[in-house]
Amino acid sequence: MADLYEEALRVLSIEANWLEATGKLVEQTFARSVEILAGTEGKIVICGMGKSGHVGRKIAATMTSTGSPAYFLHPSEGIHGDLGILQKNDVALVLSKSGETEEIALLLPCFMRLKIPIVAITGSDDSLLSRAADVILPLPDMKEACPYDLAPTASTTSMMALGDALAMALLKIRDFSFDDFAQVHPGGILGRKLLTRVSDLMVSDSLPETDESVPLAEAIAMMTGHRGVCFSTDDDGKLSGIFVYGDLGRLMKNRTNVLDLTLEDVLVREPATCFKEELATIAVSRMEELGITCLVVIDHDRVPVGILYLHDALQAGVK
Repeated sequence: MADLYEEALRVLSIEANWLEATGKLVEQTFARSVEILAGTEGKIVICGMGKSGHVGRKIAATMTSTGSPAYFLHPSEGIHGDLGILQKNDVALVLSKSGETEEIALLLPCFMRLKIPIVAITGSDDSLLSRAADVILPLPDMKEACPYDLAPTASTTSMMALGDALAMALLKIRDFSFDDFAQVHPGGILGRKLLTRVSDLMVSDSLPETDESVPLAEAIAMMTGHRGVCFSTDDDGKLSGIFVYGDLGRLMKNRTNVLDLTLEDVLVREPATCFKEELATIAVSRMEELGITCLVVIDHDRVPVGILYLHDALQAGVK
């Protein structure tokens, strides 16, 4: 088994070396590549055959989800009718380690005829692809992680990393925001994290609000009916303190006559709070970090408008 782990380290080391070398090689042409891709008034058409094609599909998906509309065009299907997807205002990102892939070579005249700029990720600076390209993102002239130097391994890792780098640079240049990201990821766990606000989950009816002068026994009765929490407000209606079951437990551990107290005697004066406009996932993180199970939701004048319970958020799938 140790030999198998050694093989893993060998592969990871080779691929890490490829990534380091790739970073140095693209220094002169990366910014220009991003400018060309960002300058399109259409879409980014991505092409690649075999393993490069699989990488191309992933790059297209990443770009599309981060604000740069992209489409994967399979070269074989392209030369058999799918070239109709191309428009004159598109740009092309073409992946080919050799730069001589037959299906890619047949596509190049079509790109050139439509005056579609070509950004090439290739390992050859003297190939059909590199000669047709407007700008080249070169790959290192190094051996693959495959012991026979045949199966695309480290080269496709570098292609994938370059695709991620291009997508993130485009995100930055387009000023694609957190909210923009949320709008294109409405489904599943990611959607819940990005779209669910505190206002969607908070309880806003019959809040456990009371005057801080009430006897502690009365406050405890209120807490019992409101999941172990109550809070007080001042004369202006602003939050002045909170008291929860956890506080009661700590109080009873140190005192025997707790019912002689008023709520004012035991309030936590600077409780953790949140705003209803906040992302629920951020509020949940705050509760988990502080080891608490609820937050008073306040407006920007510190007037309570609701309570967010950790249990409700987790039940809604917000983590």
